[in-house]
Amino acid sequence: MGAVNVFSSKGDVAYAELRERILSGRLAPRSRLAQHELAAEMGMSLTPLREAIRRLSSEGLIDLDTQRDARVASMSASEARQLFEVRLSLDPTAAGLAAERRTDDDIAALRTAAARLLPVTRAWGEEALTAHRAFHRALYLASRNDVLIRMLDDLWDKSDRYRRIGLELPPGEEPRTRDHREHHELVDLVAAGDANEARALMHEHIERSLTGSAIDALEERERCTAGEAKSEAS
Repeated sequence: MGAVNVFSSKGDVAYAELRERILSGRLAPRSRLAQHELAAEMGMSLTPLREAIRRLSSEGLIDLDTQRDARVASMSASEARQLFEVRLSLDPTAAGLAAERRTDDDIAALRTAAARLLPVTRAWGEEALTAHRAFHRALYLASRNDVLIRMLDDLWDKSDRYRRIGLELPPGEEPRTRDHREHHELVDLVAAGDANEARALMHEHIERSLTGSAIDALEERERCTAGEAKSEAS
């Protein structure tokens, strides 16, 4: 029994590490996974690493072919838009439930998270993204709906690769100022128990999010790539 627990633990470690590398962009989309090198870096055998690869393949983050070759899944405007559409539905639901169910501790956690927010721009990078995630997760937790929280956690993680594309875009002063203001307005609405307004504001907030900007950038990039391929073929 002990050996099984050790194996599961190593598989979990490999899974968490690989997932973080993919979502953060340290492992680039479509890049091949050098499994022997990765196992050596993580100080483990190939078995738990392959367990992690299978798990990540089931989540759509790794592509496996018939030869057991593993590559980081590509990114596309289509996937980004699908993630965006689901968040556009679920985030407002979480905000509304949070306004109805929040406790004093939830409000305190939201205000603490809001105070740590930074402009989500290239200059602040990962620190800003981490603070942004912490704020939204505090709001999700206040919804008191475990199924919804798990779904939104997964959506947030999968959207992270696309947020990083958004970071590279010219931010503009007004959008980032508005984004920062909306977080604080959401806290006030949740604290006031105004579920309808919290849902409405969250819907607008997601519509103007980094993922939305990333979709536009990806669609333009894909159009350019398709145009270049067509020119080369003609």
